[in-house]
Amino acid sequence: MSTSLLSVRREAVTVLGGRLTVEVQIAGAGAPLVYLHQAGGFGWDPLLRHLTERYTVHVPEFPGTSPDDPPAIRQVVDWSDLVLAYQEVIGQLGLQRPVLVGASFGGMLAADLAAHFPELPGRVVLLAPLGLWLDEAPVVNWNAVAPDKLPALLFHNLSSDLVQAVLQLPTDPEQMRARMVARIWAYGCSGKFVWPFPEHGLRRRLHRITAPVLLMWGRQDRIIDVQYAKEFTAVVGDCTTAVLEECGHLIQLDQPQLTMATLDNFLA
Repeated sequence: MSTSLLSVRREAVTVLGGRLTVEVQIAGAGAPLVYLHQAGGFGWDPLLRHLTERYTVHVPEFPGTSPDDPPAIRQVVDWSDLVLAYQEVIGQLGLQRPVLVGASFGGMLAADLAAHFPELPGRVVLLAPLGLWLDEAPVVNWNAVAPDKLPALLFHNLSSDLVQAVLQLPTDPEQMRARMVARIWAYGCSGKFVWPFPEHGLRRRLHRITAPVLLMWGRQDRIIDVQYAKEFTAVVGDCTTAVLEECGHLIQLDQPQLTMATLDNFLA
């Protein structure tokens, strides 16, 4: 999404002993907040813009998704490497107990960061996170879904102006091609750590999270069924759970106002 009227600066952080450089987008003013984005990349959507009014929002671009450095993903060997890389990014940015917000794939990463390093976050917000597995409700492999079928799985309110804006492709053929290639590559980069099985032992570590957690899920989530919310709630100690009605997987885009209000109430 556009960054117009929003002042965004970039900072490059080198981690993993010099192997990997992570580009971080930063906007806003106030206490530190780190946003870990979903598998398909991110834009400065209404929720993030809202958060910049109270927080300095830091968004590390997932390795491989920075336009100038697609091969960066090859420097991250496995899930442990990835968790350590993000811990080092937050440390090198000098952020003290930031609010940690993660959406979908980013939610799995945020949860595991908080489990590995309980003293790292001040609070944790998980928006329909990956990370657990139920045989009776398998997570949909979005990388195996035809592109024209994916929006109906990601969103409940397909006709909303915001969702339509997110889905709209550029009319210029070259720009359209570039956008589609970037999105496919982004899904591939995160897919390296998700499929064939998006569970890396997180269930055995969730009890280590000591920061207060807000867990949000869409009742109509067709990617990760809402019953996963009960699985997280049963293990995470200090967990507030909110299930949003008329809402699909990408919560902050499907129900932006309700997401902001719920999050504001938790962070007040």
